[in-house]
Amino acid sequence: MTGSPRRLTEEAYKRSSMIEHAFYFPKHSYMEKSRSSINQIQAPTYGSLITILSIDGGGIRGIIPATVINFLESELQKLDGEDARIVDYFDVIAGTSTGGLITAMLTTPNDDNRPLFSAKDVKSFYLENSPKIFPQPCGLIAKAAKLARTFWRPIYDGKYLHSLLKEKLGSTRLHQTLTNVVIPTFDIKKLHPIIFSSYEVKCKSSKDALLSDICIGTAAAPTYLPAHHFQTTGPKGTIREFNLIDGGVAANNPALVAIGEVIKEVKKGNPDYFPHKPLDYRKYLLISIGTGSAKVEEKYTAKSASKWGIIGWLFSNGSTPLVDVFLQSSADMVDIHISVFFQALRSECNYLRIQDDTLSGTLSSVDVSTKENLAHLVKVGEQLLKKPVSRVNLETGVFEPVGNREGTNEQALKRFAEMLSDERRLRELRSPHVKSPTLKKL
Repeated sequence: MTGSPRRLTEEAYKRSSMIEHAFYFPKHSYMEKSRSSINQIQAPTYGSLITILSIDGGGIRGIIPATVINFLESELQKLDGEDARIVDYFDVIAGTSTGGLITAMLTTPNDDNRPLFSAKDVKSFYLENSPKIFPQPCGLIAKAAKLARTFWRPIYDGKYLHSLLKEKLGSTRLHQTLTNVVIPTFDIKKLHPIIFSSYEVKCKSSKDALLSDICIGTAAAPTYLPAHHFQTTGPKGTIREFNLIDGGVAANNPALVAIGEVIKEVKKGNPDYFPHKPLDYRKYLLISIGTGSAKVEEKYTAKSASKWGIIGWLFSNGSTPLVDVFLQSSADMVDIHISVFFQALRSECNYLRIQDDTLSGTLSSVDVSTKENLAHLVKVGEQLLKKPVSRVNLETGVFEPVGNREGTNEQALKRFAEMLSDERRLRELRSPHVKSPTLKKL
């Protein structure tokens, strides 16, 4: 007998899974080379890591992660050429609300089977369209009328956002994304989270919705945008309806949801993830990007909140305390749990959380879309890159620098870009489905 029993077992497993894998997982295992100088990402079974990008919700503050992701993509292009895109390096991209919109833009294919949007395009998309999605009233009378409308309807009608997403994303459905995506939403009729996952859609065709509908649903923030209703039709004519609001009420930070989807695939025996183990966090590479918060500003107190009724919880000094509390608590709990997992396994170097909790005033708003505020949000993203790598203090919940050993977020992203590039080339060298591996730039 030649070779170790374990090695033979792995090879036999891979061979026996080829036909089944091609049938059930046709999109992500045998990635054909697109009309570009770079191959699409190969399955984790050929590498050493499972790579995940997670993007929080936060309305127009999506400009902040868009700025950070643009920097990461530019670093990957320095390593692997100008055709490199974020989607070429991550096994899963997860996004909630505005993060779900970014996820869809990064993973929707164009006619050449390459991403419809580059990271740079995403940033431009926000700057150009935010003022039309969230039109700002001019003058005291208009502002008073806007406030009055909020008592019986959402602040914005969502018509421009709906038409824009349907135009940009077209007929693309969940199963057609260029890598696996995970987008949380919440069904207000069933009072239950609905996770739109590339993994799940392979066995539940009822979730193979249009990306535009999924994005409209996950972005439907209560009080800001209307809930979204749509239907899908299964292969046997079965109709399933969805009544969706913002996924942030369930998982504003979708990182843990994304990890959960991967764990389910590992447990089911998906050969893409052989021989990874479900809870081995040392094998995960996770970049989680927030949209900023006003935590340090401490704009709410028990003294003021003790006097609030329904109106006070919904509107206070231009903010929506109830929405802020739900979204921030959801995001922070995820970060705390993930930090504990990675620290316990001494693999903190594989987890990068980029978040700014020092926003104040209109910068912390989800809908103030003036040119001035949008420009300031871009600066927040750029300045965040220069700030030291920070992690949440498990006692106070405040982000604190980890020390000089990890440098700035910018330096950390450069290290992660190297890791992503190396992982990509390792998979291409091992994969039998790549004839010409992507070469590293000199």
